[in-house]
Amino acid sequence: MCGILGVLAPVPEPPFRLALDTLSHRGPDDSGVWQNGTITLGHRRLAILDLSPNGHQPMVDSSGRYVIVFNGEIYNFLEIRKELESIGEKFVSGSDTEVLLAGFRQWGEAVFDRCNGMWAVGIWDRVEHRLFLSRDRFGKKPLFYARTALGFAFASEMKALYPFLQELKPSRDYAWAATHLINYESTDKTLIDGIARFPAGHHGWLENGNLRLRRYWCTLDHLRDVPARYEEQVEQFRDIFLDACRIRMRADVPLGTALSGGLDSSATICAMAHIDRTRGTGYGSGADWQHAFVSTFPGSSIDESVFARRVVDHLGIKGTFLEIDPTQDVDRIDQILYQFEELFPTNPLPMLRTYRAVREHGTIVTLDGHGADEMLGGYRGSLFEASADANIAEARQVIETYRASFPENAAQFRNLNSSYPLLATRWLYRAARTRLGRGQHSRDAAHPAYRNLSGLSKHLYVLFHETILPTLLRNYDRYSMANGVEIRMPFMDHRLVSYCFSLPWQSVLGGGYTKRILRDAMAPMMPRDIAYRRSKIGWAAPMAEWIKGPLKAFFADSLESADFGSCPVVDQQTVRRRFANVWKRDVPTFQEGEHAWASVMPYFWWRSLRHAVRLGQPSPD
Repeated sequence: MCGILGVLAPVPEPPFRLALDTLSHRGPDDSGVWQNGTITLGHRRLAILDLSPNGHQPMVDSSGRYVIVFNGEIYNFLEIRKELESIGEKFVSGSDTEVLLAGFRQWGEAVFDRCNGMWAVGIWDRVEHRLFLSRDRFGKKPLFYARTALGFAFASEMKALYPFLQELKPSRDYAWAATHLINYESTDKTLIDGIARFPAGHHGWLENGNLRLRRYWCTLDHLRDVPARYEEQVEQFRDIFLDACRIRMRADVPLGTALSGGLDSSATICAMAHIDRTRGTGYGSGADWQHAFVSTFPGSSIDESVFARRVVDHLGIKGTFLEIDPTQDVDRIDQILYQFEELFPTNPLPMLRTYRAVREHGTIVTLDGHGADEMLGGYRGSLFEASADANIAEARQVIETYRASFPENAAQFRNLNSSYPLLATRWLYRAARTRLGRGQHSRDAAHPAYRNLSGLSKHLYVLFHETILPTLLRNYDRYSMANGVEIRMPFMDHRLVSYCFSLPWQSVLGGGYTKRILRDAMAPMMPRDIAYRRSKIGWAAPMAEWIKGPLKAFFADSLESADFGSCPVVDQQTVRRRFANVWKRDVPTFQEGEHAWASVMPYFWWRSLRHAVRLGQPSPD
């Protein structure tokens, strides 16, 4: 896991290294620059596999033709290495980078079809003088590019490109992005003028100044036949998920988990324990994985620490429980948003604090539970999408599942009556059916396989590939890499994704439970009350409580400042109204706090551009 930078020009090394060092948080262990008369490549290394200098980048292949800068991990690199050795390849390191580079020399871009992993990569062909770029199937690793006065440039984060821009200002897409916070990550749009986002699941060749993109992955092209019997489906799901965890435990550094106490992260760490007890990882067997990090919010409606403690007690390991104090980092908000670069309605402080603790405790890699909610219907709002294919009995079960998903203090999360008479049930059913099609406007809607998906699967396909999950992947990359930590995501294994989108919807939502197949597959390895816990909270900041409490003075001062009054990217009246609404309520809802933060976050993002200027980067408009 690293940071990469490239400019198609012979940039003097001192200014290039200054740009590269804006990515030092992504790669605190090593730094390298390679250039010739045509291109300059840079790399910041976070050492995970083969910690020796043999893993240094930029790396030149044994033939001398190709030079690579690589951010990511290829989890099945051992299997690919064995295949390459069988045809005569020799290796001098234990790194996945060397394997990827040798595979590219042998098979070209087709090597990525063999790869199970995450990546953003640039490879320079010294013979044909052309640049190859690639980003993993689902966009777990970021990649940006710009056309500058010096030449084409690419980087892991936008801030590394700032020094090559003539001016630093919001893009013309800013207003659209700010009002479509969970939509723009899966597009080429960014918040900074002159910078574009390289698309997930694409390869690109830059030749003669032209970037030619080709989409190499569409989940709909990889759907598979699944057994008719649900019990067999559960067994296959379990096998794939355990293998996804197994290969993601390959590392030469300590592993851990950011544990929320919810189903997904709990299933992940319980799978790690099972693998360690039974099969090992196939590389570094007996890995140091027993590190669970839990963010806590004592007295808050979203605190899940009691559930996380059940998991660590079940496994017999010691968890690190972190009480999140929002005042600890709020004075660093400009620096935080400078690192974060993007907009999203959830306050990043709890996640940043958690991954900082991960690093401080000597853990470098976490296996986390991201992707399961979007793939397996974990959100309440997704449940009614099943109504397109449900009979009345199944629809009633869906509604009961919806009711059961709220935590006990549900008043913090909803404005619905606590009683559901038959008339209300019928009304909800009819309302659900009128909402069908809301989530079915995928960019892949014309694909024949998409038309054959169930209503729920169409909805989840959009969440997974186009809206919520791409945004979360971006956010968690920033949260973790800001602290020099790598996140691996077993639920994002492409084999598991293809399998889950091939399932009938009743295997995903049934028996009164969301994520049914995951629960039934992993229950034998987990505390049963965690596996079949119906209430869902999610990992977020208790913004309503913070705004009314410890951060009240900070926000009040910010909203009255002259700086805020002159900010061009916020509607000051709307922001002040939303905060006043939180302050005047005895018990503001969770959503009211989220909306208040989302409305003011652009102001702090705008201020973060001036933080970039203080670091010697171009002035904002």
